[in-house]
Amino acid sequence: MSKPTGETTPLEPPPSYDDANSQRPAQVPPNASAPVASPRGPPPNRPPFPLQLPALTSLRGKRVILASGSPRRRQLLAQVGLVNLDIVPSSFAENLPKSLSPFEYVLQTATEKILAVYRQEIDNTEKGEPALLIAADTIVVSHAGKILEKPRNEVDHIQMLTMLRDEGMHKVYTAIAVMTPLESAKDPGYALETHVEETMVKFDANVTDDLILAYVKTRDGADKAGGYGIQTAGAILIDRIEGSYDNVVGLPLGQALKLIEKVMMPEDLEEELAPDEDEGLF
Repeated sequence: MSKPTGETTPLEPPPSYDDANSQRPAQVPPNASAPVASPRGPPPNRPPFPLQLPALTSLRGKRVILASGSPRRRQLLAQVGLVNLDIVPSSFAENLPKSLSPFEYVLQTATEKILAVYRQEIDNTEKGEPALLIAADTIVVSHAGKILEKPRNEVDHIQMLTMLRDEGMHKVYTAIAVMTPLESAKDPGYALETHVEETMVKFDANVTDDLILAYVKTRDGADKAGGYGIQTAGAILIDRIEGSYDNVVGLPLGQALKLIEKVMMPEDLEEELAPDEDEGLF
């Protein structure tokens, strides 16, 4: 279900290696009282005002789907004012052949994710047609060119981080797909824009095996491509990055905003700006 405007996105614990749905939130005893803020304490921090951009203001009060269960992507989108997101994780199996180039692999995965959710939700009579859909996929590519996604188990996790440390620089790719249904009958019935962002990441060569093991035990990177989170304790493994920080978190926010603005362009204006097909003909 969509979340109330202004609600902060909670941090969620990583899932287990075996079953992402096996963990349940801790239950509060029925006789426990809710914490009460001190009346003498500092006032709560007020979130910044949302960006006053035409593409974003046109979406207010409308259904915006994020085809991902990632809390990190929700937090990033909240920074530009997209807080009323309907979270509909894609059912796409993400089983494309690893023989594809990393660029094609991540781009096709993000595209298949958004198409799967579009087909599922376009005729949703209960919630209504979405005004916008956003999907993303992030992979880590080792220096040797191996595509790394989420670790399968603790042993795989340790081996993954050890390889990234020993090989030097590696790359993080995030593909973004943004879509809006069209009111016209123009085939295929939607506007779709995509982008792939690349960031170089170098682990600290002095990270010890003991530190890698200690980090793995925290389970911080269990639900993340490459097995680490740059925005959390995984930062202790990293020496430097070259490129977008948000991309390593899971969504290059600036590029996502550009795609949103592009697909939300009115159809009539888009047609006016399109090149004349007869241009250059004799």
